[in-house]
Amino acid sequence: MQSFLRTPKVSTYRRFRSLWRGFARHCNRLSSPNTRDLNQGRYLLGNMISQFFVLSQRGDNIVFRDYRGDVQKGSAEIFFRKVKFWKEDGETEAPPVFNVDGVNYFHVKVVGLLFVATTRANVSPSLVLELLQRIARVTKDYLGILNEDSIRKNFVLVYELLDEVIDFGYVQTTSTEVLKSSVFNEPIMVDSAHMPPLGPAALFMQGNKRMPGTAVTKSVVANEPGGRKREEIFVDIIEKISVTFSSSGYILTSEIDGTIQMKSYLSGNPEIRLALNEDLNIGRGGRSVYDYGGSSGSGAVILDDCNFHESVHLDSFDVDRTLTLVPPDGEFPVMNYRMTQEYKPPFRINTLIEEAGSLKAEVILKIRAEFPQNITANTVVVQMPLPTYTSRVSFELEPGAVGQMTDFKEPNKKLEWGLKKIVGGSEHTLRAKLTFSHESHGNLTKEAGPVSMTFTIPMYNCSRLQVKYLQIAKKSKTYNPYRWVRYVTQANSYVARI
Repeated sequence: MQSFLRTPKVSTYRRFRSLWRGFARHCNRLSSPNTRDLNQGRYLLGNMISQFFVLSQRGDNIVFRDYRGDVQKGSAEIFFRKVKFWKEDGETEAPPVFNVDGVNYFHVKVVGLLFVATTRANVSPSLVLELLQRIARVTKDYLGILNEDSIRKNFVLVYELLDEVIDFGYVQTTSTEVLKSSVFNEPIMVDSAHMPPLGPAALFMQGNKRMPGTAVTKSVVANEPGGRKREEIFVDIIEKISVTFSSSGYILTSEIDGTIQMKSYLSGNPEIRLALNEDLNIGRGGRSVYDYGGSSGSGAVILDDCNFHESVHLDSFDVDRTLTLVPPDGEFPVMNYRMTQEYKPPFRINTLIEEAGSLKAEVILKIRAEFPQNITANTVVVQMPLPTYTSRVSFELEPGAVGQMTDFKEPNKKLEWGLKKIVGGSEHTLRAKLTFSHESHGNLTKEAGPVSMTFTIPMYNCSRLQVKYLQIAKKSKTYNPYRWVRYVTQANSYVARI
């Protein structure tokens, strides 16, 4: 069956797909309540979706596919209105899964676009959310750039992909490599030169010699101008860190969720050897790596646990920490890992709030970058909830402050401080004067906070995990593809109590 699918003729493939759809409809009849085998019916019913659509930030319907016809056609409008005006359970942002009039809505937000699936069945939320993420990833693999413009220009290709990924509500495959044998439309490339960077592309600064601007905006199926394909491979070590500080500045909890992502543009899928730190240890050893000094520092790397992509061979991993694999087409995670050992956080946050007279108070926020001076953090945002009776806030930045913005979100009673970039070793201070609508009858520190922070730090990782070398099997003596290895740290949950 595999060899048949790899080199199908179009007519033969369509005949096969028609037979499969007939089988899927038969399975749907089995899932009817009138069927005797209810257990089998529930199993089949619990693994399908009814609709899939992609919405823009304005709510425009960019892509819509109705697979089963059991959910009303206006579901996209119902979903967008519900998400836009969400005010349930005291939250202002809709959860990824919710139910409206018996219809389950699942959604993920990717580079400003909403990928949504609906169903009346009791499906696994994690399965559908993972499916939506994979559809977004496959679409990006084919289009190169994932945004509203690229999807609209390639709508024929996008619908062809959807027909292969999902058939009658049932998932077929989300593998870019498998889809190559059955998707025949060529992508229309969109020029990214005049577009603001979004999503993962924004993690890496353009202009850096180690990271070309086209690093994450290429299609895995389209060739370069002139019909040639540039041989290159990208390996990204992306870490999302979670830290909770006590009011005294001590670390209460710390965790790193990391992944080694790979995207290959190598023709012929050659074998790759990827070497990690030789002193990498898997499992809790009770040791601390708090003396971390940067991504080029020394010392043992201790991970709590990890898992690998199915294409990775671990024959020599226990000996020399080397991974051997034949990379499939598209972007995929080579390795996912988790670390809860103590590590040095990239930022220290100091917060002080005190009364400054009748109906007034003052907040002082200090941020210090604990990473080396040759590293720069981007898009830093600090938020702090204020007492609910705060009516006005005035801000005072330090002299000579550049690239900083402040705002008081009155509906949410939140203070927001944005910094375009922070250089390692620097310290920044914000003073905010609060005006209250009535007197406080309690402790201000209990009615305000905690302080939360989001940021992105290119070429820096807290875990100390490194790619020592990236070896590609040579086809000839002149074969020397480009290799790009990049590091990035992002805040997942970075919180300081007051």
